Amino acid sequence: MKHRLAIIGYGGMAGWHHSNIKEKIPAIEVVGALDVREEAEAKARENGLHVYKDLDELLLDKTVDLVTIATPNDVHKKLAIQCLKAGKNVVCEKPVTLNAKELEEIIAVAEQTGRLFSIHQNRRWDRDFLIVKKAIEEGLIGTPYFVESRVQGSRGAMHGWRGHKQNGGGMLLDWGVHLIDQALQLFPEKVVSVNAHLFSLYSDEVDDNIKLLLRFESGASMLLEMATNCLILQPRWHVSGTEGTLVIEDWSCKGKIVKLKPDGEMTWEDDIVYTEAGPTRTMAPRPKHTTEEVPLPEVKADWTEYYQNIVDVLDHGAELIVKPKQALRVMKVIDALFASQEAGVGLRVDI
Repeated sequence: MKHRLAIIGYGGMAGWHHSNIKEKIPAIEVVGALDVREEAEAKARENGLHVYKDLDELLLDKTVDLVTIATPNDVHKKLAIQCLKAGKNVVCEKPVTLNAKELEEIIAVAEQTGRLFSIHQNRRWDRDFLIVKKAIEEGLIGTPYFVESRVQGSRGAMHGWRGHKQNGGGMLLDWGVHLIDQALQLFPEKVVSVNAHLFSLYSDEVDDNIKLLLRFESGASMLLEMATNCLILQPRWHVSGTEGTLVIEDWSCKGKIVKLKPDGEMTWEDDIVYTEAGPTRTMAPRPKHTTEEVPLPEVKADWTEYYQNIVDVLDHGAELIVKPKQALRVMKVIDALFASQEAGVGLRVDI
């Protein structure tokens, strides 16, 4: 069976959905698009798609069984519920809603209708993230206790509608939802506290430079940073574990692991060591014979594996990878982070 898919919101990300499904997912045929902009309609026609005159026409098209929603964030909930009630299976771009309560409403409708509902958390298939995940799962650095994850740019304000509050713009709802989802995949345990520092450097409406701190039930912590005003970039990942340290420098995944040697006994000299940091034992360089450098693990990464999973769920009853309740947990963390920013302090949570 070939699934016929229509895209609501034929902008930049929709173009990715269309071209990559066409190239790599033969079980799905993208057949139509709906958009309120004339230029987007023209682009859809140019790409061989039927352009629906309105939402009702799309919902009444019985040949379409799958809809991808790629509109601005503020209309996700309304569109998702209407599509589910019309019997369509739904993939929604992230953030799926503006808060957890809205997502709970969609989940309830999905359960009532029995239709598939998932969120396009494509960055679970980022190569850098999969390297970190594999390294942790294989115990290459022991038990991770402090993880830093950064996405940094220097071009200033949020682009397009992402700079407007009414559309659900801002960095926390844009990149934050990705990095928080990755964090919860790395630490599948309760979040017990959050602390948000949200800066609005270029916008009066939304946050555009942010630092987030999450503490988990085990005591592990993650620092997440997203910036549009960083002129000297830090590593994409810095992961501290009990037996080693992992660094990924950038999106090309340059990096390394330095780990403790099992037979590299650490000894302390009685005399103070004089270093550029001054006289110190604690911060003196570690003896080279106690550590070894190893390469990052190899992984396979392809965003379109998300859609292959959608096909496998619909055709073969496979387990959905990006589950609505996982997205709900992400949205609860985001709600708590906005509350932390409003209060100006870190907050205890149970998420």
